[in-house]
Amino acid sequence: MNAYKNAGFKKVAIIRIDSREQASNEDYVRRIKYAHSVFFTGGDQKKLVSLLGDTPVLTEIKNKYHNDKNFIVAGTSAGAMSLPAHMIARGVIEEALLASDLEMNDGLGFIDGLIVDTHFVKRGRFGRLAHAVARTPGARIGIGLGEDAAMIITEGNEAKCVGSGMVIVIDGSDIGETIIATADDITPIAIENLKVHIVAEGCKYLIAEKKFVLSGSK
Repeated sequence: MNAYKNAGFKKVAIIRIDSREQASNEDYVRRIKYAHSVFFTGGDQKKLVSLLGDTPVLTEIKNKYHNDKNFIVAGTSAGAMSLPAHMIARGVIEEALLASDLEMNDGLGFIDGLIVDTHFVKRGRFGRLAHAVARTPGARIGIGLGEDAAMIITEGNEAKCVGSGMVIVIDGSDIGETIIATADDITPIAIENLKVHIVAEGCKYLIAEKKFVLSGSK
């Protein structure tokens, strides 16, 4: 709680949802209606989506997100991973990419066209995010968040890096040769022509234009 208050949020409250029934709680919906920000904590992204999907609480958060330009939706760890329309539900990290190592699910649907992975550098998740990007035609941009880094995404397009850590952006829009659509569970997957950007404090990535902007550039 103190971390949020130190960041400038004067009134901070917790909504704990352990069932879909709680996600229909009218008091929770009312609190979100008058909130300026909602932050999804970590845990299990599959459980988070299963609890909130198509509930009054999520509907109200989305209503605020799309209609209030000052409203902020944020998350950490599993909370951040669940925010896009497409989400990594499970991903095993091995020496090779195998079709059975990755499970993709629908996310909460706040933003289209990208996939988010977290604890990215520390846990060596490059292969997992590359696999997800190559496998998901509707989300050809992957954002890998380091431990002390965040991306602030404005109007679904401009993603600005903040923090002392790094963000890795994987662009799969120009993928060439790959067997990802036909590989069985024991055949290592190869992918041609992934683009990778290392994004640091103050740098931006424009999702729609697929453009990297160096810190200080206009």
